[in-house]
Amino acid sequence: MSSSGESFRAGIRIGIPLAAASLLLGISFGVLAEPVMGEVGPIVMSAIVFAGSAQFAATAVLADGGGAAAAIVAGTLLNARFLPMGIALAPSVRGRPLWRALVGQAIIDASWALANRGGGRFDVHYMLGATIVNYPAWVAGTAIGALAGGALGDPSDLGLDAVFPAFFLGLLANELRGALSVGAALVGAAVALALTPFAPPGVPVLAACAGALLGLRRL
Repeated sequence: MSSSGESFRAGIRIGIPLAAASLLLGISFGVLAEPVMGEVGPIVMSAIVFAGSAQFAATAVLADGGGAAAAIVAGTLLNARFLPMGIALAPSVRGRPLWRALVGQAIIDASWALANRGGGRFDVHYMLGATIVNYPAWVAGTAIGALAGGALGDPSDLGLDAVFPAFFLGLLANELRGALSVGAALVGAAVALALTPFAPPGVPVLAACAGALLGLRRL
């Protein structure tokens, strides 16, 4: 069993390539969010929220003319996955409540998955190391995109307008692992397409989450 320090350093090493990707994705987010939120808003959002999928979803809703409430709900629904992830991690975290809460803030999809050792066990220090290099990369990337995005011109001229659909299609492809998940995706797509012509912006995305109710069959 490696020491906590060794695990932490190993997590940093594995997290560096992920941080490079976070930097580039953060730049894209900053460029796309700046016309919607201004220069400061995207940076503050990345520093506080630190959740790419939720931030892209909320920004997409706002860019389509949706209200703040719809954007918040969209981001919250996407971040709801961290609840079961935190429950799974909890038995592996030792220490006082404040420390456990701080560790919970370090959960991101990649580092959580990399720290999974099977049998319900997680290498917490490995996860912390992988996350700690990703946070500054994500915030710095957002700052670069938000502050320099204006000099790059219209995001659509750079093809960055395709980032939103490409990002979520990538997330979706990773989840299509069985008939139930495919069925949920199809239900969600059908609901969104049916509502898009007449529902306010953001509402079709929120209503599409009804597809997740197919998961109740497993209860």
